[in-house]
Amino acid sequence: MTKKTLNQNGKYVQELIDIIEPNFIFSNDAINRFQSTKGNIDKINGNKSDQLDKLREKISSIENCSLKDNSKKLILGDGDLNSPLMLIGEAPGELEDNTGNSFQGEIGSLLERMLLAINIKKDKVYASYSINFRPPEDRKPTSREIKRYSIFLKEHISIINPKIIVLMGSTAMEAVTNLNGKISTERGIWNEIILKNKTYPIMITLSPSYLIRFPENKKYSWEDLKKIKQKIKDLEIKI
Repeated sequence: MTKKTLNQNGKYVQELIDIIEPNFIFSNDAINRFQSTKGNIDKINGNKSDQLDKLREKISSIENCSLKDNSKKLILGDGDLNSPLMLIGEAPGELEDNTGNSFQGEIGSLLERMLLAINIKKDKVYASYSINFRPPEDRKPTSREIKRYSIFLKEHISIINPKIIVLMGSTAMEAVTNLNGKISTERGIWNEIILKNKTYPIMITLSPSYLIRFPENKKYSWEDLKKIKQKIKDLEIKI
């Protein structure tokens, strides 16, 4: 199922991206916070934590995988387990493999600025990867590897059960949607996926690692971020 949505109602005072050295624009608006009782949060998070532990065990038991054999750590995901926004990147890199945490170093700093540009703190989202182990020499995962790990990823999505999913990079796009074309033709359009009879809106966008290599494309990512911000508003989501 595919749905295209044009979001043109959002008004932003500053939208100009410097083409030579583009930067994301920070808003002065207050950041919304999800309100709930501590008891309810503990109950929800406890249940999800148990399910994630079982998922980790499944991934850890995978056999005949060069990705697993050449990695130090399994990177599942981190952040707010109860967040309505789930970010899915491509694969861990060297820093992530060493620390066991997602989106570290320069990539993590850029992602943090991207989120702050739409008034969201990084610790208020849940971040994960399409592939749970670092590919050798940080190469792009093969379609076979993506397909193999997509089973775990889709279970991961169902456990977190977000309101919105953001797919960052072509590997994430292929893992969730089975699309393997150019990300430039797929990004910036709202689509939907159905997992376990539940529909999730998804936005495909460029990965932070790609933007570091090609900063002139940050202007496209900024357009995607504005659409994400508008969708959050339309769905009356608090983050």
